[in-house]
Formats: sequence, C-alpha cells, structure tokens
Amino acid sequence: MQWLGLYNYWVVIVLMMAGLYIVIAQGNLIKKIIGLNILQTSVFVFYITLAKRVGGTAPIHVAGITDYSNPLPHVLILTAIVVGVALTAMGLALAVRIHEAYGSIEEDDIHVQDDPDQ
Repeated sequence: MQWLGLYNYWVVIVLMMAGLYIVIAQGNLIKKIIGLNILQTSVFVFYITLAKRVGGTAPIHVAGITDYSNPLPHVLILTAIVVGVALTAMGLALAVRIHEAYGSIEEDDIHVQDDPDQ
C-alpha cells in the first residue's frame, strides 16, 4: 500500500496521459490547445511535487529551524503559468485566423483544402 501515499504522482500521470491523448486523438484545434494546457498543468504539478520537502518550512531565518523549503521552483512555476497563458492566447488567436481563412478548425478539413489532390 506504499503507492497510495504517492497520489500526487498518480495525478500527474493521469493528467499527462489525458492531455497527450487529447493532443494526439483530436482533430479540432481548440481541443488540441486544451489538451496541451492539461499536459502543461501536469508538468506544473509534478515540478511542485518534487519541490516539496517533508518538514521544510518557509525560508525565513528563525532560531532552531534548519530545514527549509526552496522557493525557487514555485517562482519558476508562476513564470511558466504566465507564459502558458500567453501561449494559449496566441494559439486561440491562430485558431481564429485559421477559421477565417479555411472556414473550419478541423485538421482534416484544413489538409483537404491545402492539398485537394488527396
């Protein structure tokens, strides 16, 4: 029953596999963007899980406390969230432009219009 204590890692695995499946299996560009966001969230959870230190406290110097948690991974994840939001906005803007140009956001329809010989 040791594996029950590792539920954070199970959440990461489920989110990662769900996001990867959505990216691979779906032809809709919006669904692919959502799948990438789910995959990205799993990486965030994984990185924060690795950064947690059992018994660690905030890095504030107090007499008698010697075990501190490193705040750097949490700061990096905040930066990654901001970058992820910006990339999601850019991806959605591209999806809107693709819809204006092709009349569809389905991958198969776009490929047919680009190469009508197939």
